[in-house]
Order: sequence, then C-alpha cells, then structure tokens
Amino acid sequence: MMHTDAGRDRDDEARALGEAVAAIYRRADAAMRDLPIYNSALSVAALGFREVDGVVLGIVVTPWFMNLVRVPPPGEAALPPGTGVPRALPVGVLDFTVAMLDGVGTIESCSLVSPMYDFVDQQQAEATALAALAVVLAPPENTVSSAAGQQTADSTGSTSPDTAAPPSLDRRRFLRGALAERRP
Repeated sequence: MMHTDAGRDRDDEARALGEAVAAIYRRADAAMRDLPIYNSALSVAALGFREVDGVVLGIVVTPWFMNLVRVPPPGEAALPPGTGVPRALPVGVLDFTVAMLDGVGTIESCSLVSPMYDFVDQQQAEATALAALAVVLAPPENTVSSAAGQQTADSTGSTSPDTAAPPSLDRRRFLRGALAERRP
C-alpha cells in the first residue's frame, strides 16, 4: 500500500499530537509516584497514534493507566470536560470521557487498564497497548456487510438491508479478548 505525501503528513501530525498528550502526562508523573496505583516499572508513552477517518486515535500508557485516546477533528462540536460519549469504532461502540488538556485542546479517553499492576515492564505494557489498538481498529469477524447484499427480515416478513449498529463493548470484555488473543 502506497502512502501519499498528504497521508504521511497527517500520520506525522497524529504522532506529534500523541507525543504532545504524552508530554502532559510525563509532567504529571512526579506527582503520581507516591500514589498506590503507580507502577514504577513503567513510563509514559504515546503509541500507535494515527489518523483514522479524520479522527486521531492512539494509546497513552502511563504507570497508572492505559487509555485509548481520540482527538476530535477540527469543527466537531466540543463537549464539556467530564462528559461521557459513546463512539462507534470498527470494533464496536466504546465509551469515552471528554477532557481538556492545556496546549492540546479537547481529547476523549477510553480507559483500557487502570491500575497497571499486572504489567512487569514497559515492553509488556506497550505490546498490550499495540495489540489493543489493533483490536479496536479491526472490524469484528462476524460483521455482516450490507454492501454484500445481506438482508434481514422484519416482523412482517419484509426484508431490508441489514443496518444494525455495531455492538457496544465494555472495557473489561474488550481487554479480555485482546489479551486472550496475545496468549499462546
């Protein structure tokens, strides 16, 4: 697959945005060290940030959480910080919480893991984060495409194209699935 210069530029911008988000959490790291949820074997990292359908997505790993981060595109209505918002992704609907970060602007976070006790080192945490991102961006295997001409019958026996909404996922079920796929 060939990348255009514009596509490469957008991915570079997405990675830079991910690093800007991670920099904010790096500054918070010293204040978090004494909290019981802090895993001293880990550090802050921005992983897999890229543009997906006009939205920047990636994962931030810290010693206290792993979050899927969505940066809304310019022009999308900004919601107040603390607002919960469901977002449809290829894997299904995930719940995000809106936040405002100085120097970055509005982001939405979906908590994947917190606290981070189960990770023995940074390599394990980053591998898990990248596997989780791959799961988020891959459509479910049992998805039926309406473009393929699939139809469903309603209660009257009439048929119509299958337009069911993607399934809603909770983070525990999502991560159990992502982690189970990683295990031999």
